Amino acid sequence: MTLEDLGYTIALEQFRKSQHLDAFEVGRVISEHKERYVVKTEQSEYDAEIIGNLRFTAQDRSDFPAVGDWVAISEYDADKVLIHAVFPRTTSIERQAVGKHGEKQIIATNIDYAFIVQAVDRDFNVNRMERYLTICHTSNVSPIIVLNKIDLISDTELSIVVNNIQERIKNVPIIPISNASKKGLTALKTHIKKGKTYCLLGSSGVGKSSLLNNLSGKALMKTNTISSSTNKGRHVTSHRELVILEHGGILIDNPGMREVGITDVKAGLEMTFNEIIAYSKDCKFKDCTHTVEAGCAVLSAVERGDIDHSSYENFLKMEREKEHFEATVAEKRKKDKDFGKMIKNYKKRNYKKN
Repeated sequence: MTLEDLGYTIALEQFRKSQHLDAFEVGRVISEHKERYVVKTEQSEYDAEIIGNLRFTAQDRSDFPAVGDWVAISEYDADKVLIHAVFPRTTSIERQAVGKHGEKQIIATNIDYAFIVQAVDRDFNVNRMERYLTICHTSNVSPIIVLNKIDLISDTELSIVVNNIQERIKNVPIIPISNASKKGLTALKTHIKKGKTYCLLGSSGVGKSSLLNNLSGKALMKTNTISSSTNKGRHVTSHRELVILEHGGILIDNPGMREVGITDVKAGLEMTFNEIIAYSKDCKFKDCTHTVEAGCAVLSAVERGDIDHSSYENFLKMEREKEHFEATVAEKRKKDKDFGKMIKNYKKRNYKKN
């Protein structure tokens, strides 16, 4: 195995040399467990931790390594390394941190494509798809929709599901599969390219771990069934993990996400809801909220049926979430700034007394 098989590029090597990191070995973070990492190199896999200076200089959680990151490492014990630096990220898939207002959680980094996995029997939800699409578009990651468990519905029902998606989501590949019967897996594998990194996104129980096992040809991840009492997926994957596929692609599995909170995703929203954005250019007022204003081209299009009403409602909901996130971040920055001024003034007063 070479670094190129792991996704290493000429640009990363140029950064390594420009930052005088030649003395360190290069590896990629393949799993993370509460600031303890596993790093894969050409030769082996190592348990890893970050050096004190990297921890001390971190401005926020995003400065710490994440699954998919390239890092400069040095060995300090048998099968153990220290992480000295994190290389620049080409992409970073993020969501709002659960239970933490105004903070982001990195799902995975340096991703080329995202498989948005939904089960057609219970999890099918176009609103949720649009959320994942917005996150992908914000991160400049190419989305591919994977409809799993097609063995549980008829071909006619599947056609209806696909049509429902295509009415709201344009120009995104849709690949129906069955992990049980293996139907559609060959078509999915044609989208996997050597040296490219793919990320699995979706709720618990939709079949992400089973898909990873099928694509790798190995039982790498535990799988489970849907809870019969709640009809909800049970969490099986408890951490993010990067796997090298036999045919050359790199795949990252993720824990199922019940919450997909929106952050500062203006560009992503514009790409996901490009039809709404196109109509909004004809609104009478530049600051139109597309809710109650007279002369709103978006509202008129919704009333005529030119814009899907459910998509419109989903757009407004995510727009409100984005604005709330941005307001929370601004409020936190102001508090931090005010606190800094208070400490500075306190030190000045004490200095004068002495």
